[in-house]
Amino acid sequence: MGFFRKLFGRTSTEPSTLDSAPAATEQPAVAIENPASNEPHVEPAIEAVGGEPAEVVTEAELTSPEPVAELPAAQTAGALATERSQKTTAPLDPEQLPERDPDGTNYLGTRDISNAPIVAKAVSTRGLATWAARDIGRIRRNNQDSVYSLLMSLPDGEHDLSVGLFVVADGMGGHEGGEIASRRAIETVMIAVLEQLALPAMADEDPGNPLPLLMMTAVQDANTRIWNEAQAHGTDMGTTCTAALMVGDGLYIAHVGDSRLYAMSDGKLRLITSDHSTVGRLIAMGQLTEEETRNHPLRNQLYRTVGQHPELQVDSIYQSLEGISHLLLCSDGLWSMVDDDEMAAIINETPWPQDACQRLIARANLEGGEDNISAVVVSLPPLQAQGALR
Repeated sequence: MGFFRKLFGRTSTEPSTLDSAPAATEQPAVAIENPASNEPHVEPAIEAVGGEPAEVVTEAELTSPEPVAELPAAQTAGALATERSQKTTAPLDPEQLPERDPDGTNYLGTRDISNAPIVAKAVSTRGLATWAARDIGRIRRNNQDSVYSLLMSLPDGEHDLSVGLFVVADGMGGHEGGEIASRRAIETVMIAVLEQLALPAMADEDPGNPLPLLMMTAVQDANTRIWNEAQAHGTDMGTTCTAALMVGDGLYIAHVGDSRLYAMSDGKLRLITSDHSTVGRLIAMGQLTEEETRNHPLRNQLYRTVGQHPELQVDSIYQSLEGISHLLLCSDGLWSMVDDDEMAAIINETPWPQDACQRLIARANLEGGEDNISAVVVSLPPLQAQGALR
C-alpha cells in the first residue's frame, strides 16, 4: 500500500492500464538483393508467437501492392536499403504505441499501428502551475516579506500524487528583524513538509502526523524558533504566516496574522482565511465593511502573530479543490491596495501565474505601494481534470 493510501486510509481498486497492451505479433522476414551474387539474401524470419511458420515476403510486397519495375541489382539493393533505413528511423506518432516483437524490439515505421491504443488527445486549457513574487513597494526601505512555492509529484502506490506547498510571511519588528522572522517561518514550514511528508513518501514508509497536524505543528515550531531567537538578541521581531499544503484534491491551511488565502471559482475570489487584526475582528462582528478597513487607522494592528509570544494558536483550515481554478496567497501590501474584484479580473485575464503575480504587484504599486507586496498564484486544472491531481 502506498504512502498516501496509508495516510488517507484508502485503497485503490483501479485496474492497471498495462493489461490492455496489444499482444506481440510476428515480424516478417525481408528479402534483399545481393549485388555480388544476383541472388536474393533472405533474412531469417522471427518466430511467430502462435507457433505458425512466418511467411517470407519481399520488401516490395510489404510496402506496395503494385509490382516493382525491374532495376539493375546494385541500384535495386541501394534503393531498398535507403527505403528500409528511412522506415526504421522514422519518428513515431506520439499519440500511438507501437507493437513489439517477443524480444521487445521495435521496428519503427515498418508496421501498421492504426489500431494501437491512444495515449493522449486532449490538450489542457489550464494546467497545474505556480509562481511566487514579492516587491519592496514605493514607501518601505527594506522588504520584510518572504514567499515560497513548490510543486512536486510523489509516489502513491502504483500512481503519483501532485503535492504543492505555498507560503506567504509578512515580517515585522525593526530593520532586518521582520525579514529574519519571515524567512525563519518559511524555512521551518518547508523543512517540516519535506521531512515528514516528502521523504517518507519516497521511501514508502508509514506516514507521520496527519496533514492538518503537520501544518499546525510546523507553524508552532516556527513560533518557538523565532521567539527564542528574538529573546536571545533582544528584538521584538515577528511575522504573519499563511501556509497551504496541497495534496491531491485537498488543501490544508495553517494561518496566523493578516496575510490572506483566496480561492477562485466561477471567476470570483472568495476569502478562505480570517484576519487576526483589530479591523478583522470588527468585520467579523459586523461593525465594519471590507472597504472601510482599507483606510482604518487600526488596520495594521495585529493581535496574533508568529514569534512574539511563547505560545501560539494556529488556525487550521481544510479546503476541497473541487471547482476551484486558482489560489491566491498575498500579504496586506496587496489586498489593502487592490480590491478583490480587480485582483480576480487580473488573474482571470492572465493565463500564467508568473504574469499574474507581476500584474498584481504592478497594480498595487500604481495604487500607492504603501507596504511590501507579496503574491503567490496557483493555477489548477479544469474541473474535469481534477482527478489528475490525485
